[in-house]
Amino acid sequence: MNLARLGFPLLRPLLQRLEAERAHRLTIGLLAGFGSTSPPPRNPRLGVEAFGLSFANPLGLAAGFDKNAEVPDAMLGLGFGFVEVGTATPRPQAGNPRPRLFRLTEDRAVINRMGFNNEGHGAVAARLARRRARGGIVGVNIGANKDAADRIGDYVQGIARFAGLSSFITVNISSPNTPGLRALQSRTELVTLLDRLNGTRAGASARPPMLLKIAPDLRDDELADIAEACGGGVVDGIIVSNTTISRPSLRSPLAREQGGLSGRPLFELSTLQLARMYRLTQGRIPLVGAGGISDAGTAWRKLRAGATLLQLYSALVFEGPGLVGEILDGLSRRLAESGKGSLAEMTGVDAEAIAHQGLSGT
Repeated sequence: MNLARLGFPLLRPLLQRLEAERAHRLTIGLLAGFGSTSPPPRNPRLGVEAFGLSFANPLGLAAGFDKNAEVPDAMLGLGFGFVEVGTATPRPQAGNPRPRLFRLTEDRAVINRMGFNNEGHGAVAARLARRRARGGIVGVNIGANKDAADRIGDYVQGIARFAGLSSFITVNISSPNTPGLRALQSRTELVTLLDRLNGTRAGASARPPMLLKIAPDLRDDELADIAEACGGGVVDGIIVSNTTISRPSLRSPLAREQGGLSGRPLFELSTLQLARMYRLTQGRIPLVGAGGISDAGTAWRKLRAGATLLQLYSALVFEGPGLVGEILDGLSRRLAESGKGSLAEMTGVDAEAIAHQGLSGT
């Protein structure tokens, strides 16, 4: 029996009244107190094979929730097929001044300008080392310190530090909250970055899959450059996408806050970019669909747009941990109704239509 899932409905009114970042810290503390539980059994038809790993189901927890690897096993116990911790930088970093996290309740959205606040590689690595024998797929999202003289060097350190401790490593060059970081998505910078990281991976004793996390605000030519730079096994997967600096129609008075927007309003843009990337890569690189997943329907559409795996975070703020089981149950029903034998058979079936016509074309 999962105590975290049972306790959330009772705690939800309190958490919603608290300032967003304080509520988040309280949630992490409570999850740590509940301890680890075994993931509940799921329909084996939801299993996914991607970049050499076997996932019990396609739904993962996105980076940002568990920045310091404090509760990955508690989150796996909620039913997630995998968990991504971080973003971790080489040195501890306080991040941007508070307030820096905002709930847009009317829009089921979140704006953050956290700035990679974390305890650094050392603390994250120590926790991952202690839980390694427990199993489960736990990846690490790595970034660069804001004041780094060599940002690419910070990512190299991340690969070297976590190669033997994580199931996969995500290279986060798409946060809008570290000035200049997104410039690493340009073709020349990206090729240089990936060359150095793969050189480090080649010399490491372990070689976990390496994923690249990109922004949803890229132009078509920028997406094409990334697809080309990532081909031929240069990366093992691409996460589409991070938060957006755009502001679609929003009702909340907090919409003017600076930072990256996530949650329900991001769904259309991120899913369009997902379909475009699937089309550019011709399905040869596994894609992780992130951004705006809030129920089984949006998760299903991400798969059909080109996702092999899925990630969510913001929807948990509003719906709680029971959402994980609801989405997985809904995916199982939709798969049965489709007549297909696996989720892999659904990946990208709508990508061409979405890439050309948007979500209204499907």
